[in-house]
Formats: sequence, C-alpha cells, structure tokens
Amino acid sequence: MLTYVDGEFLPDENATISVRCRALNYGLGCFGGIRGYMDDAGEQLYVFRLDDHVRRLERSAKVLCLRLTEGRDAVYSAVLELLRRNEIRHDIYVRPMVISGSNLLAPVLREEDSSTIIWCMPLKRYIDKDAIDVCVSSWRRTPDNAIPSRTKPTGGYLNSALARREAYDNGYDEAIFLTEGGMVSEGSAEHIFLVRDGTLISPPSTEDNLDGITRRSLITMATEDLGYAFVERPIGRTELYVADEMFLCGTGAQVTPVRSVDKRVLGDGGIGPITERMSAHFQDVVHGRVEARMDWLTPVWV
Repeated sequence: MLTYVDGEFLPDENATISVRCRALNYGLGCFGGIRGYMDDAGEQLYVFRLDDHVRRLERSAKVLCLRLTEGRDAVYSAVLELLRRNEIRHDIYVRPMVISGSNLLAPVLREEDSSTIIWCMPLKRYIDKDAIDVCVSSWRRTPDNAIPSRTKPTGGYLNSALARREAYDNGYDEAIFLTEGGMVSEGSAEHIFLVRDGTLISPPSTEDNLDGITRRSLITMATEDLGYAFVERPIGRTELYVADEMFLCGTGAQVTPVRSVDKRVLGDGGIGPITERMSAHFQDVVHGRVEARMDWLTPVWV
C-alpha cells in the first residue's frame, strides 16, 4: 500500500515520522475519516462526501494553528489518486491527517510545522455486531474550550480510549459521554440519535461533540427522503433509558443500533423500525442506489 505525505506517494514502510516528532510526543494534530464504497456492479468506487470532509479538515487545522500543506484542492485530489494508485476496488476507509511534524521539544503549534498525511485501509464493519450494549462513562467529554472535539484532535482521543476501555472492562460494547454539565454528548467516536414517539432526536454539536458529516447526512435523509420528524436539542442521561430506539452513527460506525443503555433494554430489545429503515437507506445512498443523492458521491474510476 502507498501513503501520501506532503505531495509524495510513498510505500507504507517509508511513510514514517521521528520518535522526536511533536505529533507523537504531544498529540499535536487533527484527522478526518472518509469512506469509499463499491457499487453493486463492482465497477465503481464512490467516496462519500469527500469535499465536506476535506473542508472540515481544513477548518480543524485552522483552529489548531496548522494548515493543509498543499491546500484543500490538493488534498481532495490526493485522496482520489491514493485510491487509484493502490488499485482499491473494495470498501475502503481513508484517514487524512494534519500533524505537527516538528522534532523540537515543547508542545507548540505552528503553521510552518504542518505535515499532511493520507493513508487508507480496507473496512467493512467498524462495530461487528447487529446491535450493541452501551454504558454511560464515568469519564466526561473534554469541553470545547479545553480540547475542541469539533477538530477531531489526535491527542483528544485519549479521552475516547479511556471511556472505551472502561466500557469493555465492564462488559459493554461502547461508552456514552456526558458533558461536564451532565448532558449527553456522544459516543467514544460516534454521534447519538434517539427515537421517541416517532421523532428522531440528537444533541447539537455545541454539546462538546464533533460537527459530524454522517450525522448531518442522516438528518437530511431522515427529514427530506424518509419524512421523519427531527429535533436537535440537549438530551439528559435518563432519556437514554426510556428511548424507543437508539443508534450511533459515524464514518466508521455508519448506523449502529443500540440494544441497551446501562443494562436498560430499549424497546423490545431488537432493532427498531426507524433505525432499520435509516440504516437501509444510508446503505442505499452510499452505494449509489439513490439518484437524488448522487451529488454526495465522488467516483474514483473515471
């Protein structure tokens, strides 16, 4: 496999950083997560919302006083070229990153130290279960004015790792974060949707979570394509326990149904009808089966 590093396509084994690198020592950087999906005929690979992902990465880098080393258009083109050079003809995950490549001591963010890296790997299911059991973590989500989650910061995922480890140690599949104010934020790497009385509900990105592209896409699909009501508002912890349905979503998770929260089984314990329909429609969209949403897809093989 090849990896893109600051304008070059290198074999993975040559795409390395120094042990002194600030990105390694201090977690200075941000990243994105992008999916590509093969169509049903096995002829075309579609990248889902590529422009939105690259724009968000650019904004994230700006918040962290970093920059895309060759600009947004170059990153957009590099993602497609990386997939072509690697001869990708299966579902794929792409990870673009902007890191501080400096080897100097001290955690300092400077635009001139920026390095842009893009790698990819095959990926089918990020969470390999039909429905999962989650818990509310004792770890709180880092607030936006401490480590801004909206930037997908590399160092901030220590917070996610601690919560996920706690969940695994206690027999759960995933953790749910609360904010310091006690309101529902997100999963360790996923957004949250509840269903109550036929209405989809999700906390806003101001609850210390990422401005999720998959989340925004699902809101559009739910309201415009499927005719569901949607409300964006703060959610209290105990609302999770009495939801009719719940699912997590993200580039990796796609649409992942939740069976229980803190051992409270939701609904009848199965996959709810709205969750099931949302998941099916999402798969139809990303695989190029919905003509009205083809503008969200960028073909690789042209």
